[in-house]
Amino acid sequence: VPADLPSRLRGQTVQSVERRAKYLLLGTPGGTLLIHLGMSGSLRILTESCAPGPHDHFDIDFGDCYLRFRDPRRFGALLWTTAPTASHPLLVHLGPEPLSDDLNGPYLHRCARGRRTAVKSFIMDGRVVVGVGNIYASEALFLAGIHPHRSCGRISLARYQRLASSIKQVLQSAIEQGGTTLRDFHNQAGNPGYFARQLRVYGKSGDPCPSCGLPIRQRRIGQRSSFFCSKCQR
Repeated sequence: VPADLPSRLRGQTVQSVERRAKYLLLGTPGGTLLIHLGMSGSLRILTESCAPGPHDHFDIDFGDCYLRFRDPRRFGALLWTTAPTASHPLLVHLGPEPLSDDLNGPYLHRCARGRRTAVKSFIMDGRVVVGVGNIYASEALFLAGIHPHRSCGRISLARYQRLASSIKQVLQSAIEQGGTTLRDFHNQAGNPGYFARQLRVYGKSGDPCPSCGLPIRQRRIGQRSSFFCSKCQR
């Protein structure tokens, strides 16, 4: 949190609230506040003033309520910029949003050309596409029938079209279920997400594949645990 952030925000009016990848963008006449929640950060609206706790780092006073930034693990950040957000160093190299029309089979196929990276690492690269984390990458690849370790440059356009559709399908379903709560995630109403109940392969090592019955396998790819069916995914 920059030391001069209180003076930058004082008297400003929030005119827009947007999101780009994991960044929340609060637009004002004087600039934009970028908020990243890190691993376990949260924003809470308080209608009454109360003393901050040990993990509460910043309050924005709107007059009739407070927006409190809490970050127990201190991986989050609040940043201020007066430049166009699209050109900000943290945002300029990001890939398209996964639910936008910009993510499609031809785009993925074009980005993968000549590369040998495992396809799971490829779709988790924020420079390729944002928002596809470890859980959703495993689930989307299973739905598309693609082995997570397959070289991204050796996948056909038709299979990338299926993968793009699978990414959208998995993420849309997760949004409808409120996300995936494995540890401490809660939504804006304080409720956990329920998509974990619909996971087909993630965290299911040794369980029968929901399609063929063979045991789900686990392998580390790019320092992350990956779950897949060796028969259904090629």
